[in-house]
Amino acid sequence: MLVLPLRETVMSGIEILLLVLLLVVLFTAWQGIRTVPQGEVWTVERFGAFTRLLQPGLNLIIPYIDRVGRRMNVQEVVLDIPEQAVITRDNATVAVDGIVYYRVMDPARAAYQVQNLEQALTALAMTNIRAVIGEMELDAALSGRERINSSLLQILDGATDPWGVKVSRVELRRVEPPENLVRAMNLQMTAERERRATLLRAEGEKAALILAAEGRREAAMRDAEARERLARAEAEATRMVAEAASGTGEAALRYFVSDRYVKAFEALGTNPAHKLVVVPMEASGLAGGVAAALELLRPASPAMPPAPPPEGGPWSRG
Repeated sequence: MLVLPLRETVMSGIEILLLVLLLVVLFTAWQGIRTVPQGEVWTVERFGAFTRLLQPGLNLIIPYIDRVGRRMNVQEVVLDIPEQAVITRDNATVAVDGIVYYRVMDPARAAYQVQNLEQALTALAMTNIRAVIGEMELDAALSGRERINSSLLQILDGATDPWGVKVSRVELRRVEPPENLVRAMNLQMTAERERRATLLRAEGEKAALILAAEGRREAAMRDAEARERLARAEAEATRMVAEAASGTGEAALRYFVSDRYVKAFEALGTNPAHKLVVVPMEASGLAGGVAAALELLRPASPAMPPAPPPEGGPWSRG
C-alpha cells in the first residue's frame, strides 16, 4: 500500500519536469522567431553590439545571444516643427512653424549614429529656420517662402546625411508678424494703393487734355484750310466775273446783277425785323441802280470817266 503512492509521486515529478522542459523549449523558440511588420526594419544586437538587420517578414535569431535592438520606421515620416519667434534682419519679429518630411534610408546609421532622431531633426530645423529668416528682411521673408523652403531643404538634407536620413521636403506653414505690425502694413498698403490710383487719375486727365488739345489743333487746321479754300474760291469767282465783264458776257452780267439787286430788296422787305422799307418805285431808279452796280464792276478806262448815276435813282443826292 505504501509503494503505490511513492510511484505516483515519482511520476508526478517527471511530468512536472517534462512540462518545464516543454515550456523552456517554447520560450526559446519564441525568443528565436521574430516577425517584422511591413514598413519597419529591426536591428539585431549580440551582446550589445550591432550585427545585422531584420527585414519585414519572418526572421530567426539565436535565442539568449541575439536580441532585437532598435525598431526603425523606414516609411516617410511627417515631423511637426513647433512655433517659434524669429527676428528678421530689420528687427521685426515673426512667428514661424512648419513641417519636415523625412525618411530613414540607412536604419543602422539612423539607429546608432544619432540619439533620438526626431528630437535631433526638430532642433536642427528650428535652428536653421532662425538662421535663414534672420538673414532676410521682413518683406522678403513674407514673400519668399519658396526660397526659404529650398534653403532649409538643402541645409537639412546635407546635415542629416551622416545619420542615414533623407529629408525630402520642408514646408513653412505660417510666417506671421505681430498684430501691430500687421496693422501698420495694412495702412502702408492702403496709402500705396491710393497713391497709385491718384497717379492713374492724373495720367488719365493728362491724356484727356492732350487729346482735347490735339482735337482743337486739328479743328483749327481744318478751319484754316477751309477758309483758305473759300478765299481761293472767292478769288477765282471774282476773277471769272471780271473776265466775263470784260468780254462778251456783259449782258449776262447785267442780268445777274439785276436779279441779285431785286432779290436783295425782296429779302429786305420780308424781314420781320424791319418795320419800314423804302423802295424806289420808278423803273428808271431801279435801272439806274443796276447801271451804277455795273459801272462799279466795269474796269475803269483812262479815256472815259465813269458815268454819273441817273437822276432819281437810289444813289442820287437830290
